[in-house]
Amino acid sequence: MMNLTLGPRSLRPHRASPPAGPQVVSPVVELNVGGVLYTTTVSTLRKVPGSKLAEMFSSSAKACLDAEGRFFIDRPGAYFGPILDYLRSEQLPTQHIPEVYREAQFYEIKPLVKLLEDTPQIFGEQVARKQFLLRVPAYSENLELMVRLARAEAVASRSSAVLVCVVRTEEEAAQCADALRSFEYEKKSVVKFGPWKAAPQVKDLLDCVKMDIAAQGYQVHYEHYSDKTLRAKYLNYFYTFLFIWW
Repeated sequence: MMNLTLGPRSLRPHRASPPAGPQVVSPVVELNVGGVLYTTTVSTLRKVPGSKLAEMFSSSAKACLDAEGRFFIDRPGAYFGPILDYLRSEQLPTQHIPEVYREAQFYEIKPLVKLLEDTPQIFGEQVARKQFLLRVPAYSENLELMVRLARAEAVASRSSAVLVCVVRTEEEAAQCADALRSFEYEKKSVVKFGPWKAAPQVKDLLDCVKMDIAAQGYQVHYEHYSDKTLRAKYLNYFYTFLFIWW
């Protein structure tokens, strides 16, 4: 957490020597947020009691200043503007909502976080998709395994393939047990997803896997696994994820 002091140099002091007697401190604050400059007031930054911003600009906090004497916050500056707009006039952002949501969480501006969670973008991700994925056993671990397998096969290759088995129910898992043992006997790695207890179907899970791997910067797509030795009854459960490297 960053500490900012409103001490003797607080709130952008006058450059001329102050007159004798009590110092008059300006309520105007100049901020450098990740290299982007903002001007606002202390009352705006303290608008939400208990937030990290209010704490940063409390009288007991310690300052982090840039070379020009502006308060420095080491966060993405592009998304701080919508934070200020909300604090000034309760205006909600219309663009870059996931990024602003992340910053609102960091600054612990709980009213804004709650409002953003009601937007379609955040509601769909946090309440629908992520809640589904929490019901898929070892989802995150399987994504990491897929990436490791793909990278291991990428040496001197333009692409690499990862074999995935997706079963939605316990019955489907039992049906695929023989096929999985066969792949294990052949020393072929298979990443298995499921079963899960939620409404989404196999294609929904596959789309989530593709989306989350692509979000890491990989170029990837999936297709049905094709192998003449695999019995037809198993074909709907096995897929190939193809990673393209160049």
